[in-house]
Amino acid sequence: MIITELYKTQEDGVKLYRTYSDADFLIRQETGTLYSEAIDIEGLHTYTETDIPIEDTELTNTEALNIIMGRNIDEQADSN
Repeated sequence: MIITELYKTQEDGVKLYRTYSDADFLIRQETGTLYSEAIDIEGLHTYTETDIPIEDTELTNTEALNIIMGRNIDEQADSN
């Protein structure tokens, strides 16, 4: 089941919510991106639970770099 709970209230009053699966499955954002957990402002994204166990996933170096750089996980880096 998907759990959403208050994670933190920032100094400016913005509330951040943590969303995760209580069964240790990955969650899928409406964009199709998979996460083990997500922290967002309330109502920013919706998530559904997958049947993919968290421990069965491992990012490739390219996938990790894309996440760090804020690119879509399938997007390739420019070779310039």
